[in-house]
Amino acid sequence: MKVLVTGANGQLGHDVVLELNRRGHTAIATDREEMDITDEKSVDAFISANAPDAVIHCAAYTAVDKAEDDVQACRMVNAVGTQNIAHTCKKLGCKMMYISTDYVFDGEGERPWEPDDAVTKPLNVYGQTKYEGEVAVRENLEKFFIVRIAWVFGVNGNNFVKTMLRLGRQNGAVKVVSDQIGSPTYTPDLAVLLCDMIESDKYGNYHATNEGLCSWYEFACEIFKAAGMTDVVVTPVGTEEFPVKAKRPHNSRMSKDKLEDNGFHRLPAWQDAVKRYVDILMAQEQ
Repeated sequence: MKVLVTGANGQLGHDVVLELNRRGHTAIATDREEMDITDEKSVDAFISANAPDAVIHCAAYTAVDKAEDDVQACRMVNAVGTQNIAHTCKKLGCKMMYISTDYVFDGEGERPWEPDDAVTKPLNVYGQTKYEGEVAVRENLEKFFIVRIAWVFGVNGNNFVKTMLRLGRQNGAVKVVSDQIGSPTYTPDLAVLLCDMIESDKYGNYHATNEGLCSWYEFACEIFKAAGMTDVVVTPVGTEEFPVKAKRPHNSRMSKDKLEDNGFHRLPAWQDAVKRYVDILMAQEQ
């Protein structure tokens, strides 16, 4: 298969390209230098020239707090850019996979969100624009995957794990929110699943995070445990102690039953993913 990957310089896109190549597929790695997804003509020309069998759309505007003031720029990337790609995929008859987020939901309650739950009230500008991207995919295509993920970490980029390790070393103590519940997502594990999906025709909406639930506080504790930094003091605090522009979800629980229902493997436990990732980071520092 020939698969075009947007956002190939990001955490997820980087690992998706590696996994595609490992499987013997032809990966066309693109980022903003190769294709400006907000320019419809540029998108149509670039994708048409490469004639892929599928597009895995990882590129996104992800500065959640900045988006509250930069609404138009966020919408141009997440909504308009996604629509531009969907239009060309429709014209070419190729598959499209769109990476979305738990932020499309209102983040309340305790029930895990189902992939086909109705989206009624995204929490913030980022969530709203990612949902608008979902709508653009669904309205234009039949051969699509919408895959919602959360709490992403991987080698190629900044993330919560790297931030915790840095702060732990600098300060010997951190305060971490304990009333937001979800599941971390390790990009090498996710990349395997996404490639399994794109090789199939099991289209639709999915949720994909590593198995198990935790708070950000529990996530941080596991990071320091994996790094052998057990002397770092981790203090649980409420969301109200970290005022930010964009509202964050208290409930990021997402049901992954649909993966199994369609013959896909669930991702490994999040604790296992954290250990493997921290081992890589520690090895890189030596």
